[in-house]
Amino acid sequence: MKLSTLHTLAMGSALLLFAGLSAARPADSGYHMLKTYMFGAAPGSTGEYFDYITVDSASRRVYLSRGTAVEVMDADTGALIGYISGFKRQHGVALAPELGRGFISDGTAAQVTIFDLKTLKTVGEAKADPDADCVVYDPASKRVFTMNGDSHSTTVIDAKTGAVIKTIDLIGSPEFAVADGKGMIYANLANKNQVAAIDARTLEVKSRWPAAPSGNSTALAMDREHRRLFSAGRNPQMLVIMDADSGKVIQSFPISGGTDAAAYDPDGGLIFVATREGNIHVFHEDSPDKYSVVDTVKTQVGAKTMGLDSKTHRLFLDTSDFGAPAAPTAGRANPQPAPVLGSFRVLVYGK
Repeated sequence: MKLSTLHTLAMGSALLLFAGLSAARPADSGYHMLKTYMFGAAPGSTGEYFDYITVDSASRRVYLSRGTAVEVMDADTGALIGYISGFKRQHGVALAPELGRGFISDGTAAQVTIFDLKTLKTVGEAKADPDADCVVYDPASKRVFTMNGDSHSTTVIDAKTGAVIKTIDLIGSPEFAVADGKGMIYANLANKNQVAAIDARTLEVKSRWPAAPSGNSTALAMDREHRRLFSAGRNPQMLVIMDADSGKVIQSFPISGGTDAAAYDPDGGLIFVATREGNIHVFHEDSPDKYSVVDTVKTQVGAKTMGLDSKTHRLFLDTSDFGAPAAPTAGRANPQPAPVLGSFRVLVYGK
């Protein structure tokens, strides 16, 4: 074979390799704001407060946590479907579609409300520890886990009966948690800068892994197929990619301040991290052991909570207008600006 022919083949192979890499690693995410939906004050609200966003892609519903109520929105039209109200300070929603049930955490009341997914009617309650925040359903064990931040614990509830099975001492303040679908729960322990691995069947903490170089870990998402955790923290402000079996930190990236949500879209291999400063940081899973920065999408100040619609690949975030911050106290030296009641809105981002 002649040298010129070898050179041509080599050049062709290099171009094909470059093209393959370019296809695998998008130049930018293409995400931008598509819609804004405005909503008034939630029933019984004397102040504006919003937390987790839970998207039920199959039933086309979005559950918006709004302090005294859960607001249920149509994922396609933005229409209000209904409210589940009567809470003191509601935080998260977990769904068990095969059981037709949902579970809502109330941190101030220290309980979980169980509701019917079709009617949105309350069907039961379960006691939890104070500051019940994130709540996650594990389909492998048919159990619900609340992350009780100030109580440093998780309450385990039988999803079928509503009975409390056990309270597990986490020796740390849990924030966001994810289930791997195979019987493991992973939770960020914010004050310990750790990720805890909890066996959903034996109800034991199997491991505690350092989340460094991230700190004050809050947001958490997972690539279940490749067993990767995406843990984002506020101090230092970093996203950490971690092996879900060994706890090994694979890679890390800086992010902006005030993260409170992360999501992973397996179809595009994209990781999304939302922050209070008004950014969605977008990363790409080039391979399970290599990740790259794709984009930073500007949103609005305060839009730190987020839910992913796995059907349309759209992101739902929420925020409001903000007034002056409350006066400093001994417990809160630097309070955040207060949301303005009745200015709540949902922001939809997509391609």
